[in-house]
Amino acid sequence: MGPISNDGSQKRFFSIAPPAALIFFVLIFVAGAIVTLGHKENLSILQLQPKEMISTEAIRPPTSESRVEPTEEPNICDNRCRPSGSEALPRGIVQDKSNFEMESLGGNPERKKDGRPSKSLLAIPVGIKQKAVVDKLVSKFPAAKFTVMLFHYDGVVDRWGDLKWFDRAIHVAARDQTKWWFAKRFLHPDLVAEYEYIFLWDEDIEVDSFDPLKYLRIVRREGLEISQPALDHRSQIHHRLTARARKGDVHRRFYKTNGRGRCYGNSTGPPCTGWVEMMVPVFSRAAWRCAWHMIQNDLIYAWGLDFKLGYCAQGDRRRNVGVVDSQYVLHRGIPTLGDGGKAPARSTSTSTSATVDRYAVRRRSYDELQVFNRRWREAVEEDGSWTDPYPKPTTNS
Repeated sequence: MGPISNDGSQKRFFSIAPPAALIFFVLIFVAGAIVTLGHKENLSILQLQPKEMISTEAIRPPTSESRVEPTEEPNICDNRCRPSGSEALPRGIVQDKSNFEMESLGGNPERKKDGRPSKSLLAIPVGIKQKAVVDKLVSKFPAAKFTVMLFHYDGVVDRWGDLKWFDRAIHVAARDQTKWWFAKRFLHPDLVAEYEYIFLWDEDIEVDSFDPLKYLRIVRREGLEISQPALDHRSQIHHRLTARARKGDVHRRFYKTNGRGRCYGNSTGPPCTGWVEMMVPVFSRAAWRCAWHMIQNDLIYAWGLDFKLGYCAQGDRRRNVGVVDSQYVLHRGIPTLGDGGKAPARSTSTSTSATVDRYAVRRRSYDELQVFNRRWREAVEEDGSWTDPYPKPTTNS
């Protein structure tokens, strides 16, 4: 075979080259288009990805594998829940409650106190003329279980120093002030928060038939937040509910019997049920916190307060307020303020000044009753968020 000429080979090349080149350029064009479209799709995906992620996360609940623990945020309660005035102090140094327990001048200040038995508080307004009665009363309350606080309304303190329990009592003196004046100013709930029960008693109480430890056992068992020992029938009794019943440990209501009294089976409020008198009340710490807030600064006789104490019963006053019959006392009914604590005169030769003072005391007491009731009504009308748990029953006309 002879050699192939250049012209022939060039013809064969050009006869084949155009179709091959065309195919080659088409392939390059298609590949470029695919790359361009892929690049645009990637850009669109990148642009849409945040919205899609948000939408997906909003619909799809996180699994245990994909859940991401949130970063810990500061506790917004740190300052808001601190006692007012303590915001500048480290939390661990703050002591927002106190008590009346006495401390030794020597010894270890950090001795362990966790084993200290729970105690209650006995607070009494006293005058020196009732010293013998008060001595007998306080002596009934064991030191291991009770802290004693005396409110000296006659200002005399030093003449009590010969009594065995004098040094363990807290003494507060302010002349011619009432029990409720003292209680409002010196028995703040934060000061008595460590005491299980608060006995706020008058001084003219005889306790021959009373045992405070047995009394507290009954109160705890019965769940009484506000209570009082029953009154011996020889006492000065203002309402029949507080008179001693002959049977049982506790009673919570009084019914009309033999035509006496005003309480019937449908009586649901004081003084027929959910009520105690004001000469020997006993409060749980929770009930006292409520009652203290209800005592008015300027109403020193607290008349009318007794009819509202049921609101502080930490629940149903018909159940949580009661009179303890098996532990009862005798209320002598001796007037103190206004006549210097003298016993009632047997003759009509009472001094004019004492008569005037007693009249002024009685008059102010009645006035305070009207003021307290008016303030209660106004407070109820103004507080739109408060609901009365003991609304007055509607009467059918």
